[in-house]
Amino acid sequence: MAEALLKETQAFVSNLLKNELHQTFLYHNYTHTERVYKSTVEIIENSELSEEDTLVLKLTAWLHDIGYTKGCDNHEVNSVKIAVPFLKAHAVDDSIIKKVSDCIMATVFDAEPTNNLEEIIRDADASHFAKPYFEEASEYLRIELELHDLKKYSPAQWREENIRVLRDVHQFYSPYAKKHWQPKKDEILASLIDKNAKRQKKKELEKLKSKYKAQYKDQYKSANPDRSIQTFYRVALRNHIKLSDIADTKANILLSVNAIIISLVLSNLISKLDNPSNAYLIWPTVIFITFSVISMVMSIIATRPNVTRGQFTKEDVEQKRVNLTFFGNFHKMKLDEYQWAINEMLNDKEYVYNSLTKDLYFLGKVLDRKYRILRNTYTVFMVGMIISIVAFAFSFKQQGHHSSADQALLNLQKIEWSQGHTFINRA
Repeated sequence: MAEALLKETQAFVSNLLKNELHQTFLYHNYTHTERVYKSTVEIIENSELSEEDTLVLKLTAWLHDIGYTKGCDNHEVNSVKIAVPFLKAHAVDDSIIKKVSDCIMATVFDAEPTNNLEEIIRDADASHFAKPYFEEASEYLRIELELHDLKKYSPAQWREENIRVLRDVHQFYSPYAKKHWQPKKDEILASLIDKNAKRQKKKELEKLKSKYKAQYKDQYKSANPDRSIQTFYRVALRNHIKLSDIADTKANILLSVNAIIISLVLSNLISKLDNPSNAYLIWPTVIFITFSVISMVMSIIATRPNVTRGQFTKEDVEQKRVNLTFFGNFHKMKLDEYQWAINEMLNDKEYVYNSLTKDLYFLGKVLDRKYRILRNTYTVFMVGMIISIVAFAFSFKQQGHHSSADQALLNLQKIEWSQGHTFINRA
């Protein structure tokens, strides 16, 4: 009998909340009702209660929030108004209906429970204060309050409100909740207090930092120039290296293209020049290959590294004449000599900056040389292609004229031979 009633009550509550509860109720919905029911059962199973009291608590757990279908105001009263006709329609005793109504009204947040049933339902209704899903449920409640224009909290303000409620307002009443849920609630409260303290400390530090920067802005900037200087050298050196890589890539492209061109010419065209009928292709081919070879040589020159002596003296270091950031100045030195020189340089900030400046300068000089040669190389390659195509076109045209003249001469010879043969026959 009781199990059937509870199943019908669950189905009634589920359909009612699904069809009539507004979607803005993110916290007070069927999920919350189901959690309260499970918490109620958890306390019941660890308490000595009669079958009637057990039924009252389970019915209350299902029915205590159905009044939200009528709105937020007086939802407990509305829950009772909806629950009583439902229970009467299922022939529930008036004594049980009275207890269920009293337990529903006991869920008013600032109400004080008057018996153990009301204490249990109050604890079950607030069980999320001691559950792993506390943060999720709490956030849904914050948003729900905002959506219904009841109260609006920022996340920080809501944390402080939770601390206030857990510490100063809420309490567990039943023996089971005090023993098993109170320690978990205390852990959650301690975590909230710790997070709030960290936020407050961070906020105070940011205020002090802002105040310091505002008062000592000029001094702060002048006292910390190293960061901007380091950023300048880092960005400048990186840009120089990228430009050098781009130049090497361009030179490599020219080398590859011209190597392919020469290999194709040697394998396909040169072998045909032995035939006297192809003699007109000799000079265009020579021009074509010559410009390709020149382009390859200039590309190699653009990327060919310079060889330096790779040594320095103690006097060079002391006089700050050697740039220790470039490998070409120390690759022949012994390790202990190089370590000594580096230590000397690092002890002198001006020497470090001068070395980096020299490195930037000479990288720039190398880039200037590479890009000038590459520009000339691309120009030679472009001009060579144009002249070669013109030469091939001219040769083909001249060959066509020679062929026409030879054919005309042959035809004239045939005519003369034919006329001479006819004259002899007549004689």
